[in-house]
Formats: sequence, structure tokens, C-alpha cells
Amino acid sequence: MTAVRVPRQLFVCSDCGATTPKWQGRCDGCGSWNTVGEAAAVPGLTLRSRAPLRAGVAQRLDRVGDGTGQRRRSGIDELDRVLGGGVVAGSLILLGGDPGIGKSTLALQLAARMGSADDPVLYCAGEESAAQVAMRAERLGCRLPSVAVLAETDLDGLAAAIASARPPLAVVDSIQTVSAPDAAGTPGSPGHVREAVARLLTVAKETGVPIVLVGHVTKDGAIAGPRTLEHMVDVVLYLEGERHGEHRLLRGVKNRFGSTGELGLFTMEGEGLRQLDAPGRAFLDENSLTVPGNVLTVTCEGTRPLVVEIQALVAPTSFGLPRRTSSGFDLGRLHLLIAVIEKRAGVLLGQADVFLNVVGGVRLSDPAVDLGVALALAGAARNRVLPRDTVVLGEVGLGGEVRRASRLDARLAEADALGQVAAVIPEGGRSAAPRGLRLQRVSTVSAAIGLLRPE
Repeated sequence: MTAVRVPRQLFVCSDCGATTPKWQGRCDGCGSWNTVGEAAAVPGLTLRSRAPLRAGVAQRLDRVGDGTGQRRRSGIDELDRVLGGGVVAGSLILLGGDPGIGKSTLALQLAARMGSADDPVLYCAGEESAAQVAMRAERLGCRLPSVAVLAETDLDGLAAAIASARPPLAVVDSIQTVSAPDAAGTPGSPGHVREAVARLLTVAKETGVPIVLVGHVTKDGAIAGPRTLEHMVDVVLYLEGERHGEHRLLRGVKNRFGSTGELGLFTMEGEGLRQLDAPGRAFLDENSLTVPGNVLTVTCEGTRPLVVEIQALVAPTSFGLPRRTSSGFDLGRLHLLIAVIEKRAGVLLGQADVFLNVVGGVRLSDPAVDLGVALALAGAARNRVLPRDTVVLGEVGLGGEVRRASRLDARLAEADALGQVAAVIPEGGRSAAPRGLRLQRVSTVSAAIGLLRPE
């Protein structure tokens, strides 16, 4: 028999022992009618279910459906790209990001597009009243009958509302405001957040309703709450970008139903988030490419190649200890590349402050951009430039060698589509250059730096 905690007044099925926080005519556990009755409960009391143990029925994997019919398009192409083609029925999606980055805006726009007047999406607002949600929806053009607002923070009430309405999508904004009766502490504490996610995960799987959980992040950029949250949910999305900047990047870091690392590109406007019409040119400014230290490279975020601009500034230090500052690029990797070009190419930066910036708020973790960073540093230090229509690709090793980049053909095709005419790539390996794109192959970082020309 299974022990069930009873935190307060409950209703229990006389046939199977299933419990529910409110009375209902039909038992969700066994499907019987008129078997749910009130059970006098005292805090801390434990009831014993009388249901006999039943063995689960296993299915052969080749006879299980692949679930292709359970995926539904959201109406936002960039979001569908990150999700792997759409929202999967019964999935639990965690959407995180810095305060003010646009999480609630994206969630409300998604709700308005996935619902209809006959079957509205359930938007559970824990941080705002229904009137405040309506004010925000009016500004975003989402005040439509396709969204039903529920101002509720009680976990039992949320679970019951989702199970009863069976909407096409449910949004919980935010998971840190949900109060779990069985958990100790206050809402937002690890216990409450863990209990809420576990309960909503069960509701999503049993009802087939996809649920989006909006989550806050800590100052370190991680989802607030226990780290196990990211293991419990099906999909983890991060909305990134400069809070006061124009661009927003939706990154998928976990996806049980598609590839990870995909990137969706948006711009923040007065009417909410808008998909970029030409994502390839989102981070390009041709006027800045003639400045020493500015170099174009191509990163791959999931399956999407993206041309980005790297800017470096090298200036004599005013103090005994030079500064190293990086925005959008790992600082430890920057120190490594500085050491490599000093030792292997003779670019002396020991008495200089070094500043590196990736334009547009993009965060680069792709090793194929190493050579672009190295050329940007060398160009800024020696006041030299590359032709403005040239992209740079390659990973840099500690010996100063330039290693082959993954998905090189796709990167070159993206560069060619944006009108670039030359590419600096690693020597060796086979790559079919698109028509009109001239390849310059290098084997060492020193040889690549030799391609820089005076301003």
C-alpha cells in the first residue's frame, strides 16, 4: 500500500483511494462515478490507499507510435525552430532569462497565437492581476479571446484548473510564485519550486497539455531554484541579449524532442518581440569593418550558421597590471589566445589593455571563431585590417596551428549568401567553396596574421 500525505481537507475515492483537493463526480484515478467523498483530514495525518499493486504493461518499442502527430506549430517560426518544429503535447517547457529581457512578453504572444476563441490558452499569472495582464496584452496586441487569464498561485488550484480545462497550452508565469502546500518554506524556495515542477510535470503527462513555465535566473545566469529543475523538464529555453539592446536570442539548451543549441532571433519593439526578417544581416555593420580590430567570423548555433562581428581594442596600459575585458566571449579562452599569439606570432600584448566585444549581444562558445578573435587582437595591436568582405574561420591550438572547423561548408555557404568574396580557413580538409567565394588557406595563426594589411 502507498502512503499519501494529507496536508488539509481532501476528497478520497472509495474504490481506488485516489485523492483530490476538491470534490468531483468522476474519479481521475479509476474512472468511477460518484465514488469521491470527503475525508476528514488533520495536518500530518497519513492515509493508506487500498488499491492492490498492479504490474505495468510494457510495450514493444517498434509498436509504439513516434508521436509525430503530437507536435503543433506555435505560429512563431523562430520559436518553432528552437523547439524542433513545434510544441509537443504533454511537454513541460522551462523558459528562463534575465529580468526585463522579455520572457513574459514571449509567453503572452505564444499564448495568443496557439489559442482560439473556442479553445483558449490558460495563462496562469502569479506576478500580476488579471487586469494587469490585460493592460500588457493591449500594448502587445494580444488582448484576444484566445487567452484565458487565471490569477492563481496555489499549486492545487493550478493543477485542478489545467486538468479541468484541458487547454491547448498552459503558461505559468512564474514558477517561483507558485505555493506548494506540502513544501516547507516560502514560495520561491527550492522546496516549493521542486514540488511545483514535479506536480505540473505529472499533470502535463496525464492530460497531454503542454505547459510553459517562466522562470527567473540568478545573478550567475542559471535558473533560480534547485539544479534538478533542468533535469525534470523536457525543454529548457534561455532568452538572452542586452536588456537595453535591440536583439533577443532564444537559445535551446535542452530538448528531448529535437536538437539542442538551436538559436531563434528576435528584436524587441514597442509591440513586443518580432522575428528578424533577415537574420543573417542582423549583426552586420559594413561601416565598422574598416576599423582595425574588427573581423567577421561565422559561428554555428545548432544547425544555423550566423555571421557575427568581433571587435577588439588594444591600448597601452596606464597601470602595472594590464586589463583583460571580454563581452560575449569566454574570458579564459581570451587569455589563452593572447598567450598563443604572443608566443607563436610575436604580437606583444603584455603591456597593453585588451578589450573584446561580440556585436549584438551574441555569446560565442564555438571554437571555430578562435582564428577570428586572434586576427582581431593582432589587427588592433598592429593597426592593420582585413578586407571588409572577408570572413575568418578556424580553431587555434596551443602550438599556434589552425585546426579545421566543423560544418565548414555550411559556414562558407552562409558567408557567400551575405555577399562575402573571401574566406580565411584552415589548410587541409576538403571543402567545396561556393561560386564567387575565394578561399585563403592557412596552417598557422602566424600565417593568418600575415594576411592583415595596413589601414
